[in-house]
This record gives sequence, structure tokens and C-alpha cells, in this order.
Amino acid sequence: MRAVLPGKPQAKLQAVCTGQYEGKRLIAYISNNALVVLTAADDILQTIYNDEGGGLEAVVLDEASGKLATCSGSNIYVYRPYGQEEGMLKGGTKIGSLIKWSLQRTIDLSANDGVISTLSWGNDEELLAGSNSLTLVTTNGSQSVLWTNRLANPAKLALLSYDASLIASTGRYDRLVKLWRRLSYGSDEVRFDFTYLPHPTTVTGMHWRRPYHREQTIENVLYTLCADSKLRIWAPTNVHDLQILQLWAVIDLQESIKPRHLFAGAQSSSRFAFIIDSRDFTLATERAVQRTPKGEQDRHALEHLIEVANRSPEVCVVLDGRGNMSAWGIENVGCKSRKATDIFNIAHVEGLKLSLPRDAVEDEQYVQFLNFCGDQPAAELTVLAHYFDGRIEWLEGRVDELCDPSPRKQRLVSKCVWSGHAGPIKKIVRTATGRALVSRTNDNEGLVWKQKLTPDGTNLVRQSTVKVPEHIHRTCVLNEGDFVIFLHHQSISLWDTRSAHAIHIATCGYEIEGKPLCLILLPEIEPVAKLAHVATISSDMKGIAWEVRPPGGKATNGVVNGHGSECPLREFARFDLGTQDDLCFVLPVDPAGSVVTISGFVDTFARDVAISYTNSGVLKSWTAKVDHDDRDMHWLATSTVETGIDSPSLASGTSIRKIALVDAEKTELTIWDSRGAQLEYKERFETQEMIQDLDWTSTPDGQSILAVGFAHRVLLLSQLRYDYLDAGPAWASIREIRIRDFTPHPIGDSIWLSSGNLVVGAGNQLFVYDKKVKFTDELICDLRLPSHQLVPKDLFTVVTRLNGPLPIFHPQFLAQCVLSGKPMLVQRILINLHKKLTYFGDGDELDSFLGISLEDFQTTGEEDQTLSIRAKTRENSSYIDFVDDDESDTFTEAMATSINEKLARIAIPQLSGQEQIHLMGIIECAGTVERHRRSIDDNASRYLLFFKEHTLRKGQATTEQASLSWREIVWAFHCNSQEILIDLVSRQFQGKMLWEHARESGMFMWMRDLTALRAQFEVVARNHYTKTNEKNPIDCSLYYLALKKKNVLLGLWRMASWNHEQTATRRFLSNNFQESRWKTAALKNAYALLGKHRFEYAAAFFLLADCLKDAVNICWNQLNDVQLAIAVARVYEGDNGPILKELLEERVLPQAAREGNRWLATWAFWMLNRRDMAVRTLVSPVYTLLDRTESPGLEARLFLSDDPALVVLYRQLREKTLQTLQGASKISPRVEWNFVLHNSRLYDRMGCDILALELVRNWEFLRQPPEQTRAFVLPPDPRLMLRRRSSLVVADLPSSHVIAELKAGGVTKSTPTVFEEPEASSLLDSFGF
Repeated sequence: MRAVLPGKPQAKLQAVCTGQYEGKRLIAYISNNALVVLTAADDILQTIYNDEGGGLEAVVLDEASGKLATCSGSNIYVYRPYGQEEGMLKGGTKIGSLIKWSLQRTIDLSANDGVISTLSWGNDEELLAGSNSLTLVTTNGSQSVLWTNRLANPAKLALLSYDASLIASTGRYDRLVKLWRRLSYGSDEVRFDFTYLPHPTTVTGMHWRRPYHREQTIENVLYTLCADSKLRIWAPTNVHDLQILQLWAVIDLQESIKPRHLFAGAQSSSRFAFIIDSRDFTLATERAVQRTPKGEQDRHALEHLIEVANRSPEVCVVLDGRGNMSAWGIENVGCKSRKATDIFNIAHVEGLKLSLPRDAVEDEQYVQFLNFCGDQPAAELTVLAHYFDGRIEWLEGRVDELCDPSPRKQRLVSKCVWSGHAGPIKKIVRTATGRALVSRTNDNEGLVWKQKLTPDGTNLVRQSTVKVPEHIHRTCVLNEGDFVIFLHHQSISLWDTRSAHAIHIATCGYEIEGKPLCLILLPEIEPVAKLAHVATISSDMKGIAWEVRPPGGKATNGVVNGHGSECPLREFARFDLGTQDDLCFVLPVDPAGSVVTISGFVDTFARDVAISYTNSGVLKSWTAKVDHDDRDMHWLATSTVETGIDSPSLASGTSIRKIALVDAEKTELTIWDSRGAQLEYKERFETQEMIQDLDWTSTPDGQSILAVGFAHRVLLLSQLRYDYLDAGPAWASIREIRIRDFTPHPIGDSIWLSSGNLVVGAGNQLFVYDKKVKFTDELICDLRLPSHQLVPKDLFTVVTRLNGPLPIFHPQFLAQCVLSGKPMLVQRILINLHKKLTYFGDGDELDSFLGISLEDFQTTGEEDQTLSIRAKTRENSSYIDFVDDDESDTFTEAMATSINEKLARIAIPQLSGQEQIHLMGIIECAGTVERHRRSIDDNASRYLLFFKEHTLRKGQATTEQASLSWREIVWAFHCNSQEILIDLVSRQFQGKMLWEHARESGMFMWMRDLTALRAQFEVVARNHYTKTNEKNPIDCSLYYLALKKKNVLLGLWRMASWNHEQTATRRFLSNNFQESRWKTAALKNAYALLGKHRFEYAAAFFLLADCLKDAVNICWNQLNDVQLAIAVARVYEGDNGPILKELLEERVLPQAAREGNRWLATWAFWMLNRRDMAVRTLVSPVYTLLDRTESPGLEARLFLSDDPALVVLYRQLREKTLQTLQGASKISPRVEWNFVLHNSRLYDRMGCDILALELVRNWEFLRQPPEQTRAFVLPPDPRLMLRRRSSLVVADLPSSHVIAELKAGGVTKSTPTVFEEPEASSLLDSFGF
């Protein structure tokens, strides 16, 4: 925690107390009905709320027992410490921060008929309470009241001396101090007598001399302050006198300070005084000696203080309101013959800057000072200044610097100022820049805070207090907190908050249809200091904009000076955003650190200013432009997202196109990218944890951070790089803030400052959390952070590390280079990495670009292929034999091994341990692929690399993925080296491929040759039969029956003599299943096996009964094996069968639409011979291409449904055949343009900014087909869309007679045909012959 604003302290004489308990300095103060306990300037221990009565009146701490006592009304609340026994470290040192307090007892003194206003601890846990009576009670036992005595005047202040033998009490406006002397100490009867200490005017303060420790016996000395600006010292100079204490000396506070300057501005009649006890002054002097450097020249002030401290005096410090201070030493108090030197001047200094109240009302001008010197070696003199305007300031400094008469800029350093609200915080609103904010309560009180940057970090400083008579509906802050606008139900008001108490400037009434929902600060084209525009939008989508001209002069008494005749607040324009009956809410976006300016254009690239959401879950983002010339507003909806979330309860958006949405139960959070209408994050929290608040901020480079607020904690979510290869999350929790240890009050609101500090409002308190993030080992592993840099890090630095551009040797960047068709670039990166690692050592920096220029990354796929051909030619030349291996520029399998050996010993600074292991796997797989490079094409290389990596990571148990994704299956499906791939995959499983291996590799999905497919399926059948020593025919039944080889299966059953089912099964299989009676028998057996949950064997009997559809359904439903269902259908009836077609159309494509799996969809469309749709589904979401009415689920909208590799496949397939060209022609240029830009943004989110630049730089759009001028003409030749006449395009469109039928008016629908090798004439046509 950076700072804490625990609440507004009460303007009471005993609102603050301090003391030492268990070696820990404790400070307690009261704020309305809250008791706050702190141990340092920014370390709060506990907040205790008193919900029984009203505001608290006093708080006192018993240093002996650690008990705290507060009072409200006629009740006393005693709190006992607990938990300190558990806070033990090695050596027996106790941790004070583990101390908490719980209510021990409540003492009711209502019989005394008065409000308790003062408390004081005595010995043996006795407590004195003052109201209309003085009452002494015990907190340690069943009996409460020990003694009571009614007073003539209600007590204002009553203090027990440190030996508990005397009580000094005084009443409100009383000039007499009543001094009570205890006569008996027994519990049976306690008696006091009393005398009076007369004063000429009202007594304002009292202080008993403090001993060095509680066991020390010293004479009691009382210091009293009076309204005549004099300090009186009372001591027992004559023990035989009737008076208990006699007046020993008087210090005139007015005469104590005589400023050197004679002009009136340097003089002040105000005087403030406090006593520094001898023990604190002596200890502070010792600390100053210890902390003074030995070589310091100017030691005169310190030597003087050492001389003074040796006399052990009390010190009276006198202050005025102009920075002057006078310190007086008091010694030999109580001596009968007082000398003139017993009160001596220690120092008179100037320039002591204190934050004394200015322009405050009379009740708020009082200041009370407490002081102490801690026991820690580094402790200094600490002064707590309690300003009655609602602040407590913590001041620290060396006592020699405080009393040094030479000029100094800073004598006391302000560590913090404790302030805040008196009531629970309801809402916090910040400026667009995040440098100022307004917090307000339910009783319409607002506080304006400004961010103050100090060497220690960021603090909040209270600037102004706003008390509004009307209900505050919405709030807007202008000019970095100098002005505040409040929207009421029928008016809007402007306030000047540059002074301590805000001044009302103007009010403008309004009427609008519907309920006003928000108050939006509109962006300007150019920032103008004295001009702003705000707008409100109602529930009927009607709006009003106001023009605000904040005054430049000073405002006094509601009148503004210096603003001329211009009206500071007036209506500017009205607008209508259209009817939206289902509207739920409209709210302004969080500017997330951006300035409130926009370009002069209203388009989809403009910055968002507001978002709206409906009850059906439709999100819209809006931008606006102020038209000064026509005095009008121009609005535009920049994006629309259909989330499918009904009745959302909460939403929050940013100006950088991120929107967070919470469902109706307030337990599910979703994060959307409004630009791409993508779901990036979905999390359901526990039912008892309801989401209450959402707040956005961003790093300087535009990375988003979301604070999710619950009742007692805040979760910080950071966006992560997209990871399509491992399907990694796009958001992760990086920090959790819990406030339950500090306060039981739930969180009211939270907000971000521009510095990255999070302000959390709970109850009447504000907690300011810094940007430092401490990482655990688990968090480092989850976020893939370098473990060798385990230090607390800056929040913005960590988020940038999680989202910034990747080094080119990062495994994700290398994988994307492989997918985008840049194998030679990958080789060059690995060659350069090999050279750099040769001389790399621990602590060295590794260039993220490895010395490769940016231009080398901007090669097209054709250029990279040219480089590949040249490299292969060079490999085949005889000159390569004379090249030294160490200086070779050719990537080989041996080089891959060498790189991995170095990576096993060296930790790369830019990579985490997991990423480095992943990199080693990529390099090993790249070396394996390079060995087969000359015999396989690029698509086969893509498949082989990721297949090898998958098997490698599966062996290392670093992946939970059971099989390759459909992305790799599609690459293999479109390769021309399938025979080699089949051989390599079979070798991977040592020639013993089972179905789980085939499913893992996706082999039966990507094989196109049906003969090879059936041959490989028979291999799987044989391997299943021989996988056990028993050689059970049941294991291979499904596969042989799918191949329609019943006789082979029958032969295997004849050899299974050990199986008890052999006789019946062999006899049953010997029948002719072309007959209906045996088909029926097979069906009965299949259903019987279904009932026994023997699903695979049941599917085999359905095949025996020639019920392929039922067998496929079992594979799909009961076995949950999509690949097995498709493989059985392909093997049984080929690629043109009706069951396979139905399976693809009714099962596979709907599943692809639900999951948003475009790879699965393009494969299915290609299998259906709908190659035009196979191309279109790469660009458009799958659910938009199917004739289905159901809306897609959240999974279909997830960001993982996109993949930048789709654009690579689209560029490859669109020019492959006439059908694919025809499909590409149905994609409008605007859609293709958005598709390319969207994928470039995906590359950017993945950290591959270089690939994003290459994509938009080298993309080629197809030519548009010519427009048809006649009513009906032949379809245009798709080849006219190509920009290069040399392209090879396969003619797979329907033949000319079909076109003739279409021309004649026929509407017959041709059935899909299986792929056939094109004729030579069609290939020649592609070259223009």
C-alpha cells in the first residue's frame, strides 16, 4: 500500500491518541463512527466501526494493556488486543502488524444523564469518563463503576496523571481547572478531594508531565493552555499548602515569538503550543547524533542541543501562523526557589512550513499537536498535527534541523496527511488524465483530491470540500480538479473547487424525455483551457449538451471575478440517438490515460466517448464531435457487439476499444474487444462473491489493465499476448488486493490514477495502492515471467513485458514465421542465434533482433521461396564441402543440436524458463524438418514441425492437448507430400499405430487418397488385434467391419479359442448378412451391447447390419470421437456417401459454428466439394454462412476462433481452383480489407508486430469482376480476378452443359462431385491458351 486516507478525524480534543505497546508505536483516531488504528504513515492496522450509536467523541490508549477505549453517547466501548502471541519471528521478535482489537465490553453510563466527551486511562486498567459527572470505572472485572461525582459544568477534558493519583478536569468555556486528589485506592471505596486552579480566561488545553517509564516516580506537573495565549506550569512547590499544585511559572506565547520582519503580512496573533517531554527530546537528540555524518562541518546547532539535552528539560514549542517557531526549555520544575534560568530559550527559527488552516471558519482554525520519538534506530522526532478542519498531518525531522537558527528550506518533512470523508464513500470520479478525482458520499458531500508526486511515490492531497444541497446524480471533473460539474435530476451546476471550500458558480435547469443516465465530458478537437462541453443521455436515447466556460479569476461568495459577461454554463445543443426500447444503460468510457481530444473526423477510427448496452446483451460504442459553427453534436456508433448475455448488471468500457460486461447474477465477467467483436475473457466467480465495480487503466504504450471490484477485494487483470498455438488465455490475474484486514466495510468504489496507483474507497476511507507487484513462483509460471529476475516490479513494466513485442527468437514468433511461409527467415534467425550464443555469458544482453535489419522481415512468400531454392542449390554444389562448419551459414540438424546445448546452459533474459524449453523444442523440430526439406512442400513442413513439437511436448508432459488441432490437420490436408507424411508419422509410432495415435496425428482427416486411407485403416486394425498377447478380435472388430472385411474378422475369431464368446460369435459371423433376418439379428446384438455400455463393439455390429448411420452416431455421441465417426464413414462408403455428407452438414459444420472453429469448417466444406465456401469461411464467422437460426454461443465469439494463420491459408487457397476464386469473388473488398487489418491486429496482440507490418505491406487484393450490363449473361471467368496471368488454377467448376441449362432457365442443383485430376486443356486455359 502506498498511502491511506483513513477518514476525516473528528474535531475533538481527544480525537487522536498515540502510545507504545509491545515495542510498536500505535496511533489511533476517530472518524465519525469509525476507530482507526495505524502504526506508521502508510500502515493501517485495523478499522473498527461502531454501528450501535452515532459519532465517536474520544479515544484513548492504555500503553500497559494495549486496550483502546472510545465513547459515544453514554456508552464506553473497550477493545482488547489479540493476536500478538501468534506474530513471532525467529529470536522472539513480535510482529506488531498482527495485532488486532476486538470488543471486550460495553459500559453503559446512562445513569449519569449526559454525553461522555472525555476519557483517560489510569493504573490497573481503570478508566476515567467525563460527562455531566466524572466516573471512574474498571475494565478488568465484573464490577464497572468505582467512583462517580456530578459536576456543575459538563466536562470538556479530564485527564488522569500518569501515577493515577490526580485528575485535572475542566468544562466547556470554563476558566477553572478542577484538580482531584485520590485519597483511597481500595476497590471497596474510592474517594477524592479537589481544589481549583484559577485562570483568567477559558482553559483550552492540559498536559501532564510524562515519566521516562511508567514505573518511574516523579512529581506531577500540569501544563495548561489558556485563551490569553499563555502557558501555565503547575507544580507541588509547597506540600503543606491547601492547594495541591501551585503556579510555578507562566510563559507568554505572544512574547515568545518576535518576527524579524515588521510589515503586517509577516506577523500573526495566532499561537499554537505543545510540550515535548524530556524523554522524547533526549531520545530525538541521540538519534540526531547517530544520523549526523562524521564529516559534517556545521555542527553548532547539534552541539547546542546536546548541551541542552544533558539538562533533561521539557521543551515548550511555540508556533505562529507565519512559519515562526520558538522553543523553550523548562527544568527544575517544582523547585521552591525558581531561577530565571530555569526557563531558557533553545531556539528561535523561521521557515517552519505547516499546512495551517486558511480561510477556515472559527471552529476549524484550532490545531492540536502530539509528538513522540520512536524506539527504532532510524526513528526521528515525529509531530502529529491535528487540524480541526478534518486533517492529521504526520511530520518528521531531525531535532537539530528543527532548532537550527540558520535558514533551512525544510525543517519537518510531511510524510502523509490523514483525511477523508465522515460518511461511507459511494462514488469516485476522476479527470480524463487521472491527476485529480472527486469522491462523494450518500449525503451529497464531495471531496476533490489531487495527485501529488513525491520522491516516495504518489499521494493524494485534499484540495476542496463540496457540500451540495441537492441530490448528486452524476459528477464530472474539469481542469485537473479546479472545477466540478454535478448533474441533478432537473438541473446541472458548476462549482469552483480551487479553494478549501467549493464555491457555487452557476446552475442551469433542464427537461429531458426519460431518466438521465450519465454525464459525459466530450472530447475537443483542440484542448481549450477555458472551454468544455458535457452531455447527458437519457433512457430514451435523447441527449442535451452544455457549454462550460470555467472562469479564470477567483470566485468569492458565489460571484466569479474576471470571467466577463460570458455565461459559465449554458445549454449548447440537443440530440437524438434513435429509439432503443431494450436499452439498459449508457455510460461514459474510461479514458484510460488518454487525453480528451479527437481528430476532426467522425468515423470508426475516432476515440470512443460512451458505450450503451441493452437487456439482450447488445453492446454499442459511440463517438461524438462538437460542431462549434452550427452549435450541434454529431454522434456515430463505432461498433456493435452481440454478446448473448441477458440483462447485464454492470459494464465498463475504455477509449481503446475494450469493454467488460457482468451478467445478471454479478458472478460472470466477460471482456470484449469491441473493434473485432471478440470475446477475450470469461470467468465465473463464486456465488458469494458478487462483482460490484469495474475500472480500466492502460500503460503508456496502450496495454489494458482491468480492476474487478468485489465486496472486500479487488482483482487486477492484465491482458496477455494472444497465443493461438497453445490456446493460451488472453487475460490473467496479476495482483489481488484485499482490504478485509484493514476494514470490515465493503468497498464502495475504486478508480485508477494516471501514475498507475489504484484508489480504493471503503467506508469513509481511501486506500492508495502503488504499482509495485510482488510475484510468487506460481504466478511467475502462469505468466511466463523470467524467474531469474524475481524482484518486485512496476505494474506497467510487467504488463508491457506480458504484451510487448516479442524478440525474434521467441518460440511464438518463430512458429508464426513458419506458418506465414518464411522458412528461410526462420533459418537465418536460428543461424544468427547460434552465432550470438557462441560468445554469450550470464549477465550479457541479447539483441532482440539478433542484428537482422527490419527490411529483411518484409519479404513476401515468393521471395522467401526464391531464397530457399538458392540455398538448396548451394547445398548441392561442391563448394559447400570446403566451408568450415563453424562459419557455415546453412541451418542443419547439427546446428540445431548445438544451439540447444548452449540453451541448456544459458538463461536468456527475454525468455522465461518455460519459454526457453519451448524454444529448444522448436529448434529441435526445425532441425528435423530441415532434414526432409527437399522432399516435402511448405504445407507438409508446417504440419511436420508442429506434429514433432506436439509429440516432444507430450513426452515432456508440458501440454494437455490430446491431439493436433484442426489447423495442423488442414495444412496436411492441402499438402502434396502426403505419402511421405504417412511414412514419417508411422515411424513416429514405431510402425505400431493404434487408433489413439491416428487420432492424435489426425491422419484419417487429412489423407485424400481413399485407397491409401483404407490401407492405413487396415494397418490400424491389425495393430489393435496384436496390441495384447491375447490377440482379442473384439479390439479390431469395428475397423475390419468398417473395411467390409467380415471374413478376415471371422478368421481371427476362429483362432481365439481362449475367448468364451468364440463359439457363438464365430457361428453368428458365418451367416449371410445381406439377408434381412441376419441384419435384424445384428441390430438386436448391437442394441444389447449398447445397454451394456460396450459402445465400440456395438458400433461394429451396426456396421455388420449395414447401419452406418447408427455406428457413426455411437462414435459421435457415446464415444465422443469426431475423428472416428468421420473415418468410419469415409472408409465404409467413400467421400461421396450420403452418411458422410449428412454427418458433415448436420454435425460437423454446426459444431464448427458453435465453437467458432474455422479450420474445421473449411475442411468440412472442402470435403463437401464446396470449395468456394471453404474460402469464404476463412474470412467470415462460420455461423454467418450456415442457414441456421440459432445464435452462436460465447465460444464462437472467443478470440481463439480467429487465427492469423487463416490469412495465410486464404492467400494460398483463393487462387488454387476456379471454385475458390469464385468464393473469393463473393468477398467484398471492404470485407477483405477488414479481414487483413484484423489479422494484422492479431499479429500485434501476439507480439509479432513485424509480421503485422509485412502483412499489410505485401498484401495483394484480387481484381474485381466486371459488372454485368445485361439481364442474363454467362458468369464472368474468375481467372480475370488474378493479377498474374501465369497462375496455375485448377478448373473445378461445373461443365459447360450445366451452364447452358442455367441459361435456358433450368434450376437443377448439381450434386457435389469428388475431386478429379484436371484435364490438360483446363491447365492450358490457366496460362491463357
